[in-house]
This record gives sequence, C-alpha cells and structure tokens, in this order.
Amino acid sequence: MAQSESTHPKSTHWEGGAPSRPATVRRFLGRAASLWTFGILLMIVIGFALTTNNFFSKAGWQAISLNSTEVLLIAIGGTFVIVAGGIDLSVGSVLALSGIVSAMVMSSLVDSQRGAIETMIIGLMVALAVGAGAGAVNGLIITGFNVSPFIVTLGMLGVARGLTQLANGGQEVSNLPPELVVIGNSFLLDGWIAVPVAVTIVAAFTGWLFLAKTRFGRRIKAIGSNSQAATRTGIKVKRYLLLTYILSGLMAGLAGFSAMSQLGVATITAGQGIELAAVAAIVIGGTSLYGGRGSVAGTVVGALIVAVLETGLIIARANSAWQIIVVGIILIGAVLVDRQRARVARSE
Repeated sequence: MAQSESTHPKSTHWEGGAPSRPATVRRFLGRAASLWTFGILLMIVIGFALTTNNFFSKAGWQAISLNSTEVLLIAIGGTFVIVAGGIDLSVGSVLALSGIVSAMVMSSLVDSQRGAIETMIIGLMVALAVGAGAGAVNGLIITGFNVSPFIVTLGMLGVARGLTQLANGGQEVSNLPPELVVIGNSFLLDGWIAVPVAVTIVAAFTGWLFLAKTRFGRRIKAIGSNSQAATRTGIKVKRYLLLTYILSGLMAGLAGFSAMSQLGVATITAGQGIELAAVAAIVIGGTSLYGGRGSVAGTVVGALIVAVLETGLIIARANSAWQIIVVGIILIGAVLVDRQRARVARSE
C-alpha cells in the first residue's frame, strides 16, 4: 500500500537548512529600510540643485553643514534616549540655559582679565555641566519615581526656558572672548569644514562607536526592546536610563556652546523649536520610537535631510514657515513608516 501524503503543514524552510522565505524577506526589508533615507536625501539634493542656483557651491555646503551642527549634536544624545525607550523634549531649553549660563561666566572672567583660552575652557565646562545636570534631574525623576519621560522632560522644557529668561535679567550676553567667535567661525580644509562642524563630526563618530560597538550600546538596545527582560538578565536598567538622559543633556550643553561660538552672543531664544528638528532627524534616520533599534549613522543622514531642506528653502527664498511645515510633514511620514515596521515585526 502506497504511503499517503503527510498531513503535516508544508515547511516554510528550504531544504538543506537554508533560510526560510520570511527570514529572507525580513533581511531584504531591513536593507531597504536602511537605504531609504539615503534615497530621500539624494532626491532632495537633486531637486534643490535643479531649482536653485549655487546649491552645490562651497557657500551652499557651508550653510548646510553649519545648519546641521546644533540639530545633529542634540540628535546624537536623543538617539541614545529613544533607543532606550525614552524621549527628551527639554533639549532646546537646556541648550539655551547652558549657553546663557556659560556666557555669563565667561563674561565675568573677561572683565577680570582672565586669559582667553582659560576663559573658553571654563565656559565649555560650565555649558557641559549645566546640560548634564539638567539631564541628570530628568533621569533621576524618571527612574526614581517611575514618571513618564514625556511629562518629566516637558516640565523641564518649561523650567529650563524660564530659568534662561530669568538669567541676566532676560538680556542676551555678548561680552564674550573675541577668540571664541574667531574659532566658531573658522574653517578647515580650504574653507570646506567649519570648526563647529569638525567638532560635530568627532561627536557623531564617538556616538556611533558607543552605540554600535560597545557593551553600553548593546545594553541600551536591550533595555529599549524589553526592559523587564533586560532586568532579568542582570542589566541595571535604571542606571543605564539615567546615563542616557545625562548624555542627552551633555550634548545639549555642547550644542549651546557651539551656537554661542558661531553667533558671538548667547540669547534667551536659542534652541526654540529644535526639538522638532532633532526628533525628525532621529526618526527619519531609522531609530524606532518604540525603542530597541537605532543608529547614530542613520541620525546623521536624518539631520542632513533636515538641514538640506531648511537651507534649500532659504536659498529658494521660501517663506520661513515652510521650513517648519516641511520638517513636520516628514516627521509624521517617518513615524508612520516606523509604526508599520513595528506592526510587521509584531506579526512575525
């Protein structure tokens, strides 16, 4: 009697232990997802190159690269926070507070005839300390009292902005070392790379190294994927979450000092609205708002997309309101793509 056909369902695997078709499709989609931001950046660049003059000039590149420095510095720290499953909405206000406090300290040192180099180093340390301190407050409240990061950092946004407006009687600070402005507006490589851009490149490479190649980065991703599972494996979740918020504040402080060095003045309005651009850069770059997945390299591309859009619209003499509108539309689109990715991942 002939053996009947098996009643078991057909295997989804190829013979010889080859990967299943769903696994192959997932790998293909993963690669496509990692490349889509490059495609968007390329299309935007081509579009502006065809519709505006001097877009590919040295001046155009200088504008794009300088326009991306503060956003990218903020987004680097934000990438760690979002990968860990959090959010930091306070970064723009922390940027302004760090800049104004640093400028006030440097102004007092200039009046006391302190050396320019020493004054700038102290000013940088103050900016970083204020930023890290604000991040530490965020992290301690979130981890210590189990409060939503959205609520805590939104509150810090208001607190930091209010303190900025109270500092120095609500006036800008312009009595800074002249050497600071010289450095902030100097260029390297025959004028192609500004000093703040060079600093941002170093920060981005360092951030990529930590997130992609170290135990710290792997644990941050594990926490974002499943914090309870991470706790069961022995990861000190609260400690790592606290560190991500400190890092986010630290980068906001560095961004505040960078902005001050370029403008030659610390203003109380600095950093307003930069949260939108930073989150857009992070999400466009492929970091999931659900946590557990992301890369600083993708964030760099996302920040360039935002900078190219804003600079291109300025060159095209479009109404400044369109900058905010376009970035907002792209952010919504990126979030929808991220949500679809998460839905596909849950269904597999």
